[in-house]
Amino acid sequence: MVVSVWRVRAEDLPSWSLPTGVRPWVVRRRVTLVTFWVDYRPGGVLTYREFLIALAVRRGHRLAGSTVAAWVDDDRALTGGRTLWGIPKEQGVFALRADSRSTRAELTADGTSLRFAYHDVLRLPFRLRARAHLIEQLSDGTECRVPMRISGRLALGRGRVSTGPKAPLSVLARHRPVLSLAVRDFRSTVGS
Repeated sequence: MVVSVWRVRAEDLPSWSLPTGVRPWVVRRRVTLVTFWVDYRPGGVLTYREFLIALAVRRGHRLAGSTVAAWVDDDRALTGGRTLWGIPKEQGVFALRADSRSTRAELTADGTSLRFAYHDVLRLPFRLRARAHLIEQLSDGTECRVPMRISGRLALGRGRVSTGPKAPLSVLARHRPVLSLAVRDFRSTVGS
């Protein structure tokens, strides 16, 4: 898994929908996006690849994330994400190459492609354990809180996205992430 954190001007965001009562967390006219390139390998519930974009949001005084876009290459992951948690997953085609220090990924969906390159700079000598939650909205309008837990070995690195200038996700290509890290040998739990 490669995670990148982005700070983007609020007015540059596409018109993503958010659950009722949830609004972007804005600091100095910028929002925070977190992207995840994930290769779920054998040993878990499903084996598939995913690219997900979460927006840091507020509900009252509480901070959370809300998935604003996601693509997977498995129909069961698509249906499960939408049905169980309201995550707006779409179908995509992935090309992914990874070695012990770098990752190259490409997502093709809706006639456009998004490319990502990542390279380790510093490996950290410990495993990360983290918890977070997403606020999503199910198709019937019900709000859904999705708890997440993850652990894995960390490496700090540099990431870069490229795409065409008119592509829907060109907002990422016009910025550099403020932080990118690889989480290797990770274990994650989404939901209860």
